[in-house]
Parts: sequence; C-alpha cells; structure tokens
Amino acid sequence: MDVFPISPASPRPLWILVCVCVLLLIILGALSYTAWSSRNSRVELGSDGIRLAGDFWARRIPYRDLDVTAARVLDLTRSPRYTPARRTLGTGLPGYASGWFRLRSGEKALVYLTRRDRVVYVPTSLGYSLLLSIEEPRRFVERLGQLGS
Repeated sequence: MDVFPISPASPRPLWILVCVCVLLLIILGALSYTAWSSRNSRVELGSDGIRLAGDFWARRIPYRDLDVTAARVLDLTRSPRYTPARRTLGTGLPGYASGWFRLRSGEKALVYLTRRDRVVYVPTSLGYSLLLSIEEPRRFVERLGQLGS
C-alpha cells in the first residue's frame, strides 16, 4: 500500500481559531463581571460628590454637577415618562439594567435599575440624569440634599 500525505495547511486557520477563542474568553469575562455587578453595585456619598461603583459605567460626579433639589423618589410603574425606553450603551437583563438609556421623555439617563417601584431620579447639569435603585431611597435623597447643598 502506498501512502501519500496531504499537504499541511497554512498556520492561518490556527490563528483564526486562537482569535475566536480569545474573543469568547473576553465575552465570558464581561458577562461574568456583569453578573457579579448586578449583585454588588453601589452608590457612595462622599464629601466631594457621589461615586457610582460597579459594572462598566462607574464614575464620580461632583455635587456641583447634581441638581440635588430636584432629586426625588419615583415609582416607574406610575411615572412612565421616566421609564427607560431605549438602551444606547449598556446592559439590559431581566431584573437588571445599567448603562446609558433614553427615557420615554427623550432624556438621556445613566441607569442602575434592579427594581422599578422605588427609584431615585437625580438630574445633572451634564446633559443626563441618574436613575438608581437604592435600598433606602428616601434616606438617600435626604442625605444627598444635606451633602449637596
């Protein structure tokens, strides 16, 4: 019996496979971080401003950029004007929304929502508002008013 080997393939398919595997690992890492963040995000009130911690949208916002007098607690089931209507860049999972959204009113908002019945709404002078699911929303708004004035 005569055996004739097939000519070896170029290394290009291997590089494509490596790139696909790396991309899948990055996606898996991002999804894992999002899952962790959905349970561990928080808002910190400091002496100089608020800090949103968790997920990819974390940031610090000085009190001078917040309209603390207009901050209020909303029930989005009764205030459809403030309901996120369109995600522009963010995470949208059942029971968890974070990132940049357009509200039904057309307003741009940075959102951290895990529930819709007790949501803190805080307008800013930066061209967007904050929508935050806070455990103690009324106490948060009171403290925000104290620190931000």
